Order: sequence, then C-alpha cells, then structure tokens
Amino acid sequence: MSVDAPPTSHAATGDQTGRDWGMYIGGEWVEALDGRWTEVTSPSRRGMVLGRVPRADASDVDRAVRAARAAFPGWAALPATARQEALLAIADDLYAHAEELARLTAQDTGNALRTQARPESQTLAKLFRYFGGVATEVKGVVLPAGEGQLQYSIREPIGVVGAILPWNSPLMIAGMKIPAALAAGNTIVVKAAEDAPLTVLRLAELCAPHLPPGVLNVLTGFGEDCGAAITGHSDVDKVSFTGSTEVGRIVGGVAGQRLVPVSLELGGKSPSIVWPDSCDDATVEGVLTAMRFTRQGQSCTAGSRLFLHEDVYDEFLDRTVARLQQLVVGDPLDEASDMGALINQDQFDRVTGYVAEGKSRDDVSVALDGSGQVPRDLDGFYLGPTVFSRADNAWRLSREEIFGPVMVVIPWRDEEEVLAMANDSHYGLAAYVWCNDLGRALTAAYRIQSGWVQVNQGGGQMVGQSYGGVKQSGIGREFSLEGMLESFTQIKQINVKINTGAATQKRTATP
Repeated sequence: MSVDAPPTSHAATGDQTGRDWGMYIGGEWVEALDGRWTEVTSPSRRGMVLGRVPRADASDVDRAVRAARAAFPGWAALPATARQEALLAIADDLYAHAEELARLTAQDTGNALRTQARPESQTLAKLFRYFGGVATEVKGVVLPAGEGQLQYSIREPIGVVGAILPWNSPLMIAGMKIPAALAAGNTIVVKAAEDAPLTVLRLAELCAPHLPPGVLNVLTGFGEDCGAAITGHSDVDKVSFTGSTEVGRIVGGVAGQRLVPVSLELGGKSPSIVWPDSCDDATVEGVLTAMRFTRQGQSCTAGSRLFLHEDVYDEFLDRTVARLQQLVVGDPLDEASDMGALINQDQFDRVTGYVAEGKSRDDVSVALDGSGQVPRDLDGFYLGPTVFSRADNAWRLSREEIFGPVMVVIPWRDEEEVLAMANDSHYGLAAYVWCNDLGRALTAAYRIQSGWVQVNQGGGQMVGQSYGGVKQSGIGREFSLEGMLESFTQIKQINVKINTGAATQKRTATP
C-alpha cells in the first residue's frame, strides 16, 4: 500500500513529528508489506512518540533491491555530469532545509541543536556538494604499451549498494555513503537506524525530486529483520555498514560468504595524549571536543582514554573538570544546551552500568560524577560528563567502548610507555596528540596505530579527507574521493590490438 509524503507546506514548518512515515521504494512512499509499524520515541522526553515508521522485513528488502536493480542500468549509463547536476541540486535543497533537518535531528537523536544537530545538517549538505563536485573524477588510466596496443582501464560502478546506518549521527553517515555511491553510478538501498530513522526519511523526501525512481531507496526496520536481509540478499553487490564492531563482524562474515565487497566503519577507544608543554585552556577545549562530550560521548571517534603526563596531571585534570562542570545538559532543542540525551533506555542502562562499576572501585577515583548534572525538569535519558582518574590502561572501562560521556584518565611519564599504551587496544579508529614540539608530535602521530590522527585539535575533520579505521575499527575509507573510488567502483582493464600496418598501407595507397 502506498502512503503520501507530506506536502511541502507541512515540511516547511520544520515540525515533522506526530505523523506516519512511509518507506521510499522505487520512487513511491509505501508501508511494509505485512503492515507492521514501529513507534519512534524521543530520547529527551521518555514516552513521547515522535511518529511511526514501517517495520520492514526480507520481503520489503527484496522489493527495494529489485527497484534498485531495475534503475541501475539507466543511472550508470548517464554522463557523469548528469549525476553531478542531480547531486548538486540536492545539495542546494539540503542547504535550504538545513535548519529544519537540524531540529528534526535534535528530536530524533537527542543531540543538542546548537552544538551537534545544526553542524551535522550542514555537513550533510557539504557532502552532497563535494561528491557532486567530484562525480566527473571517476577516471581510468592509459598504459604506455607501445605501438599497436591501446591498454586502458575504466572505473565502473559496482551495482546495487546496501547501506546500513547508525543512530548517533544518521545524517552525517548518510552523507558519507549516499552521494558517494550515487556519484559513482551505483543505486542504493539504505536502512535507517530503528532508533533514529526520521531524518533519513526526510532526506529521502528532499532527494526524491532530483533522482529517477529506484536510484535511492530507504527502508526502516530492525537489524535482525531488515539489516540482515540487506546483507544477505543475493542481488546486493556491495555492503557499507557503520555501527558496532560486534555487528560489523556479522555483516562482514555474511558478505564474505557471498564474496561481495564490504566497507565497515566500526567502534573505537581512541587515545588522547597530552604532553607537559600543552597544559593550557586551549588544549582542554580540544580534549573535550575530541571526547565528543557534546554528542554525549556517542561517537566512535571519541577520545575516551585521556593520557596525562605526571608533571601536569593534577593541574590539567582540574582544568578539565572545571570546564566540564560548565557544560549545560538539557533539552536538545534549547539553544543553551551543550549536551542532550542518550539515545534510549538500553543505552542509558549500559552507560550507567559502566559508571556504577567505576564508582565501586577503590583503586580509581571519581574526578567528576555526571549524574548530578542532569536537568531536573526533563524526563529523558540524560547523563552529564563522568571522569575517572588514575585509571589503568588494562581496566575494562579503559578497553571497552562505552559510547557515553565517560572518560578515563591515565597517567604516564615515559614516551615509549604512553605510545605502547595508546596502541594496546584492538581498536584503531582515531587518536589525538597534544604537543607543542611539532617534531615530537608528528613522530607520535606516525607511530600510533590509527586510521585518523589529529595533532593539537579535537575537530578539524574536513570533507574530502579519507576517514576510516585499522584493526577492529573497520575496513575501507569514506568521506573522500579516494574513499568513493575504493568503496563504490571497480576497475575494468581493456586491452586493444591496433593493426597499424594495414592503416599505414591504406594511407600510402591514397592519392
């Protein structure tokens, strides 16, 4: 059964809650074939229903994949400039609707509007504009094979891409996958996260006028019903997944059995190392940014292991705690809020369980207990920053990804020791180095086993840089031209023998 998308006049108000959303398949807004629905609830106000979405299963995945397969030949055959124009037109619309998307993101994810949701909606538009801009760079090479031979390669789209999105930054991750896949000539089936699907559905509404039916398809459902069906579908040619390492192993295993390429952007337990010459307020701000406190620590790049040199340990920790106490934990839609809410009850229970374990230890001190910073007038999944001091790198809270506003602080004195501790992790996504001696900082950056290292900054991620992890933090790269080529194209080599002798004789015989 088809359902109607909201009229433009409703969308323009920015109030996208309290409605039934359809899934976008083959250019139509549809319900699940079995008629099941799921309520989407607010992280910031327990029990508040933001809307309902269909609960897709394997049959819905199949019709989305069939729609994508039918659209693939025509989309792939377009000149790159035509795909470029479509993506750039989408980018213009995303910029025009950026504030609406930001407000919906704040409601959908619990991320604060000013510090997180608004920058994320801007990044989404930038990613569509960037990948639209590089759509004509999907090029091959010509080999110098000598006279009589034309040997060249071309880059072709892989086919139908299955993309599975997380709930922590759904628009930004969608922006990493959707325009990159489309620019290269693929069609795509996207599964929005069950806990935060609304912004991705609204993105599909904004993309729809600019794309042929079936090029972009967006499903809503649970991992066991919908995500597993995408990963295992015989007509999905590439799987791109962002989420936990545990689920990533399952996705990679299923894709591997089918011998289809897979990109995995997984978890992290990123080190943030402060040298004695960097004990200042600017570094404190950078460390807090690196920890992603204003996303409630719900980021795979969070610098959740803070290594402080003994010479500045107490002073830097005191400055850090004082600054964290100034952060406002509150309603995500309130411009005054620095931090919003955790995504759901399960995540709240998980994070507070880690906090309880830390507070029960005699060998670790609690430098800051965030349970006292939550807003009293709101009933949501709120938790302020929590900091454990004098931790050991072997402690469970120092090794496992908590995915909440919890940071462990570990002392160090010897440089070899701290680099060894930084690398003593099965993760390797991000790392942060704070040192005014640039030679020492760059040496450390070179030696840290991580896919992304930042020196003297906690942000700084620019559209166009390659992003991804090593070890159990993932496989593949995104966010860049190189990532697009690696993830969403394949190389075909063509060798041509040219009969130069016959051509020479013909030219000679012509008067």
